[in-house]
Amino acid sequence: MERSGMRAADADREATAERLRVALEEGRLSLHEYDERLGRTYGAKTYAELDEVLVDLPGTTPVERSAVVPVPPAPTPTAAAPPNPAAASAPASTPPQPAAAPVRPSAGPRYGPQLLGLWMSWLRVAAVLVPIWLLSSISARDLGNFWPAWVLGPWGALLLMQSVGLIGGVHGSGPGRDARRYRGRDRRRRGRA
Repeated sequence: MERSGMRAADADREATAERLRVALEEGRLSLHEYDERLGRTYGAKTYAELDEVLVDLPGTTPVERSAVVPVPPAPTPTAAAPPNPAAASAPASTPPQPAAAPVRPSAGPRYGPQLLGLWMSWLRVAAVLVPIWLLSSISARDLGNFWPAWVLGPWGALLLMQSVGLIGGVHGSGPGRDARRYRGRDRRRRGRA
């Protein structure tokens, strides 16, 4: 039996999902295409079905062949060197260039796909319930009771708390924050003793 007919494992589906996520971040896939292919990925049973999902995407490029060149580190300021009289009298061949400001990566891509995955099912349910409510309300000629709020409201509140926790986990927590909190608690305890 050749590879395409063999059954895929969960690890294979996860690797394919990761390649799709990278393609989405690179702009190779739209959000709709990503969602559709991700569903097919987790429903795939064979390697052939997984290969179908990735057929029009380029493979990953090894680091040694990558066209991306890392930015060299900025020179560190050193102690002032004594002036060189010979260098001062020679004309400068090129004017000094201003130092480029360091590029700070945005925090968005770190948690953007997780937020999207978190809210996607809520949005799908909202896209079904709200039109049903609208059509039934129009036919009854009464727009009074927005019953989808009973489902979407509590669920949305839960997702909002999870989203805040996810973003807070990226920005506001970590070993440094926890260490400061415990250090302050230890000082208070020592002060009482």
